[in-house]
Amino acid sequence: MTVLIIKHESTEGPGTIGDYLRSSGIPNKTIEAGRGEPLPTSLAGVSAVLSLGGPMNVYEETKYPFLADEDKLIKKVLAGKIPFLGVCLGAQLLAKAAGGRVYPAPRKEIGWEKVALAAAAAADPVFAGSPPTLDVFQWHGDTFDLPPGGTLLAGGKIVANQAFKVGAAYGFQFHVEINEPLIRAWFKSEAAEYSARYHLLENSYRSAADRLYRNFFALTAKAP
Repeated sequence: MTVLIIKHESTEGPGTIGDYLRSSGIPNKTIEAGRGEPLPTSLAGVSAVLSLGGPMNVYEETKYPFLADEDKLIKKVLAGKIPFLGVCLGAQLLAKAAGGRVYPAPRKEIGWEKVALAAAAAADPVFAGSPPTLDVFQWHGDTFDLPPGGTLLAGGKIVANQAFKVGAAYGFQFHVEINEPLIRAWFKSEAAEYSARYHLLENSYRSAADRLYRNFFALTAKAP
């Protein structure tokens, strides 16, 4: 069984999620959807699906045809109850595939912010052991409404819906995968401020991220 990683942009790789998969010896395969690599038509042998971030919007399917293909794939994931984790764009794609609306946020969120866990997170297996607030990294201009049957797991001051679940699928609006190489790749000469904050938070941030990953990938053993 293999974890399928969908990548939309060359500079938006799996970061700390990739680190966790390697250190845990979990087999995984990356599909460069943004570079034209086709998505699978079958999910046989797939234990979980990760959908990463990207600069495109979910409603730009004419400009980025792979988004329509991914929408179909996520619907198959939901129907098959396969564990799914969407990050930023991936979370918005999940919301859309599950019937939610995606639209421009009140303003862009860029940089380090705090999100607060919702009441439902206390009983959620992926957020088990997490503190009541998390330091997270944001870079997005869109937001989404919770889809039918969705459960809010974390919220923010600017963008209310920061983490949610629908069935065995999770969406994180924030970039849980961020690390210093990604910060440098995204911000180049302007990376110093964000990197400095990362170094101050690194130990607690990585610990919180690894806990989420450990809990999420434990779901693969329970998947049908």
